Amino acid sequence: MVSLAGSQIPSPSPGQSPCAAAGPQRRPGRSMRTIRSALLQPDSAPGSPAAPRDGGGGDAGDSDIEHLTDSVIDFHLSELAATAGPAHPAAVAKSSSAINAAATELLELSRDFSDYSSFNSDISGELERLAMAAAGAGAGAAFRSDAPDPARAAVDLNDLESMDLSPDAAPLERVEPFVLACVQALGPDAAPDARRAAAARIRLLAKHRSDIRELIGVSGAIPALVPLLRSTDPVAQENAVTALLNLSLEERNRSAITSAGAIKPLVYALRTGTAAAKQNAACALLSLSGIEENRATIGACGAIPPLVALLSAGSTRGKKDALTTLYRLCSARRNKERAVSAGAIVPLVHLIGERGSGTCEKAMVVLGSLAGIAEGRDAVVEAGGIPALVEAIEDGPAKEKEFAVVALLQLCSDCPHNRALLVREGAIPPLVALSQSGSARAKHKAETLLGYLREQRQGVGCRAGSVAATSLAR
Repeated sequence: MVSLAGSQIPSPSPGQSPCAAAGPQRRPGRSMRTIRSALLQPDSAPGSPAAPRDGGGGDAGDSDIEHLTDSVIDFHLSELAATAGPAHPAAVAKSSSAINAAATELLELSRDFSDYSSFNSDISGELERLAMAAAGAGAGAAFRSDAPDPARAAVDLNDLESMDLSPDAAPLERVEPFVLACVQALGPDAAPDARRAAAARIRLLAKHRSDIRELIGVSGAIPALVPLLRSTDPVAQENAVTALLNLSLEERNRSAITSAGAIKPLVYALRTGTAAAKQNAACALLSLSGIEENRATIGACGAIPPLVALLSAGSTRGKKDALTTLYRLCSARRNKERAVSAGAIVPLVHLIGERGSGTCEKAMVVLGSLAGIAEGRDAVVEAGGIPALVEAIEDGPAKEKEFAVVALLQLCSDCPHNRALLVREGAIPPLVALSQSGSARAKHKAETLLGYLREQRQGVGCRAGSVAATSLAR
């Protein structure tokens, strides 16, 4: 786990970002197509986080993200450590099939949100190549982890640029001297140019094979990469971020990266790095959140606001990465609260209107997750989330309709007020159609939601009759 400092600075009250103004309203039964242009403005709506700068080394904007000093963050982490259980030990060995499953786990995450989108975390395609990795590159291969032999470390690192790193052409004993030389070049006494180049080569080596990632993980490279996450050199920072992302795909490296204190520096890179560094930092944090205890830690370190900023100002790929990471982190209630306070609801509602980009369905899933808390439901209503979701059920493809009805069910299951709003939005006809022609899951959810709406209308009718009877008696 993250190294904890014994700071005694009390934690500040988290800033509360005001919810955005209520979204545009329409008359009962009016088609949502007539208000699409009013709802989905290109500019950020009031209350949404401002766009961060993509330039390396620059801060992402004091007013838009949590600013926690290291000492305050350490205080939060100390509190978490007091309640957290012992970390689970990493498996010592894995079969080839298990290795392949671990290497592709992150690639498959987006399929929880969409059948046609894919998780692509590195701008130069490292993770896509991992999906094609040979099954024979198992983690069970033996390698030396003892002190390096200086004679073996004397290699020309430039040879890596043209080196065939396939298992047949580059067995571990051939790769090991290059790894050890890179670790040596990452030392604190090395020249900045040498450290930047060494991080780039670790990034290159780590993208190919599970056994090489495991070799790098025990070579001492991880603690040497972590300081570069705070580098003022944007290229060095981006290389370090992406190298750690690639290394984190090896399950046992995740605990090593966490223990090296990488979470706070990764959040720093998420706030201050280049566009690629921010996106890859988001993916690295997603990978580390595979360790359940890390999810609260990542949230306490201030990751939620810059992830929300990516929703507003990132590229399509950055938005997808931020959505997937937020979904994982928001399995913790406190992170849901942080996301709502950081203004996540407004950009999520806007993303529902970005049809065909792969972000719409993911946004609905995250919106439904945040609607699991009362403040999240209120913020969704204020931001015009109910009209946007009704429009998706009216006009969207089958998959979007399914995710939209799930989100609406989360909004309305325990909230009569929201049910009334849904009825006024004219949702009953498209829900009836979905209950008859949707997928099995969509039919079930639509029927459940229609049952709630019938209860709502009957309750209103009973109250109206009671009021009328009382008036006649008088």
